[in-house]
Amino acid sequence: MMIYRFNHDVLIVDALENVNALEGKSHLCIFNLNELESVSPDLGISPKIVAECLEGITSKFESHDGFDFVTLNIPEAINEGGKPHRLCIYFTDKFLLFVSDHDDFFKNLIFDIEAEKIKNISPGKIIRLFFDKLTLDDRFILEKIEQEIAKLEEDLIMSKTDELIPFLIAFRKKLLSLKRYYEELLEISESIEENENELIDKKELRYFKIHTNRVNRLYNGVVNLRDYGSQIRETYQEQMDINLNYVMKVFTVITSIFLPLTLIVGWYGMNIIMPEFHWEYGYHFVIVLCLAVVTVTLIYFKKNKWF
Repeated sequence: MMIYRFNHDVLIVDALENVNALEGKSHLCIFNLNELESVSPDLGISPKIVAECLEGITSKFESHDGFDFVTLNIPEAINEGGKPHRLCIYFTDKFLLFVSDHDDFFKNLIFDIEAEKIKNISPGKIIRLFFDKLTLDDRFILEKIEQEIAKLEEDLIMSKTDELIPFLIAFRKKLLSLKRYYEELLEISESIEENENELIDKKELRYFKIHTNRVNRLYNGVVNLRDYGSQIRETYQEQMDINLNYVMKVFTVITSIFLPLTLIVGWYGMNIIMPEFHWEYGYHFVIVLCLAVVTVTLIYFKKNKWF
């Protein structure tokens, strides 16, 4: 549990009982999921909001009478650098509340704020800095995914792997979760820009427009990666078809070569008396005939570039 009072350019450590007691003062509260239920009565948070925060499975923004409520579910694909898996933001004119399953993320956020000595610190600026920190390195994660897909493409071209489909299915699931996440994050950012309850200073709203553009670029990046993955899958399927066609061509050539030999075997295998049976060199003639048929057939196929 971390509680701070906004005091011009600094955050001052404060107590829970002062959050609603001090008139004209705003507070920053940071709790983990286990602490929320016990402190919610003191902060005037309804059980419905508490249940939504603890049990919700989607990311969304809700604007209620007098407060804004945000829930975020961060996918495993970008859950790096100590980012929380799930967090909620509860924002009124008296306090800004973060509820998360990862306290270190917010400890680092507070440390950065104090280290950089940010001026005119406010709840709106805290929210903006939070979203900046949350999405700052996401493009590097997308670049890493792109490099992994490019490596798969290279392995496909160099014929280093025959098991591409399981990898592509895994990437498709990962990118699908990222696409859904950025869609929801984009909706949240746009809703914050509307500032229906006017809880954020208008000067800060222009920074949220920048954040909205960043999320939109990330979303488009994920869509491009999905298209890239689809192209590789199509290329892989085409390569499999080419390999299958090559195999079929080989079998066709072999069949074509042995077809006249089968005719010769069938011809001389008939249960009738033939003149060649009494010929001294009949056996040798059949051998030479078979070899000649095979040789002529191979030369003809090679000349026509059938193999």
